Amino acid sequence: MKIGNVELGERPVFLAPMEDVTDIGFRLLCKRFGAAMVYTEFVSAEALIRDVKSTISKLTISDVERPVGIQIYGRDVEAMVEAARIVEQAGPDVIDLNFGCPVKKVAGKGAGAGMLQNIPKMLEITRKVVDAVKLPVTVKTRLGWNFEQLIITELAEQLQDCGIQALTIHGRTRSQMYTGEADWTLIGEVKHNPRIHIPIIGNGDIHSLEEADKAFDEYGVDAVMIGRATFGCPWIFSRENLDFNAKMDILEELLRINVERIDEKRGILHTRRHLAATPIFKGIPNFRQTRIAMLRAETMPELLAILEEVRAQLSET
Repeated sequence: MKIGNVELGERPVFLAPMEDVTDIGFRLLCKRFGAAMVYTEFVSAEALIRDVKSTISKLTISDVERPVGIQIYGRDVEAMVEAARIVEQAGPDVIDLNFGCPVKKVAGKGAGAGMLQNIPKMLEITRKVVDAVKLPVTVKTRLGWNFEQLIITELAEQLQDCGIQALTIHGRTRSQMYTGEADWTLIGEVKHNPRIHIPIIGNGDIHSLEEADKAFDEYGVDAVMIGRATFGCPWIFSRENLDFNAKMDILEELLRINVERIDEKRGILHTRRHLAATPIFKGIPNFRQTRIAMLRAETMPELLAILEEVRAQLSET
């Protein structure tokens, strides 16, 4: 599979762009374990053109993580075009347009999945961004605003006509947010539309490479993207069977990366999402108090001591 001239191999599995999750440290770990392509946290076009420091920092990428995409969102045509030009200077392999984020602070203002209520503007933004940059432009979106507006089949053709070079489809509507089940049948319908010639990337409810394999087999997609199931689980992209201690080593490495990259306080806060969500602590008896202590720890030595205590307890059982 290729996006433009970016070679991604057979049946590639991607790391989805996620706010407060897909920072450079986490991306590098996911890349190490086999993610074929990774994406930055999504970037506000308005904040980018206002030169907001925290937003500019999201454009930092490493050659080690390539191929890497930078995703932008916004509702203003000119702001999105200018933001795309700024992003191009950061040197990603792909520029992705976010027309799928369902959260109120984004979609409620007409950006992200909010664009599903204004298709003419979505298409205008897409067309003008494609014309403004030389890098491959891709889009990520949803099936429609709600179940009464399942427009993805027609929309995919319209976006393709704007010149995008790949389309990622999350198999839910905006009204579903992240509830219910992702509908891969519509993703497959888009992929098998004879008028579609760009790669179709499926996203939604993929929790393992085995489930990704099933999506490739049943729906014929060109790539699969994994989002929330990666929280605290960067090894999800690997077919190697890692033991508990190996996974603990990886989480501790992520902690150290975040502390070194930011600072102790914010590095710990940035790692808590992964510690809270990681599947490796599920099923450990009487773990509630340890979990609370782990998520309240404020210094790196304190948190590492708790994690080492968990290791010791499990080695005794």
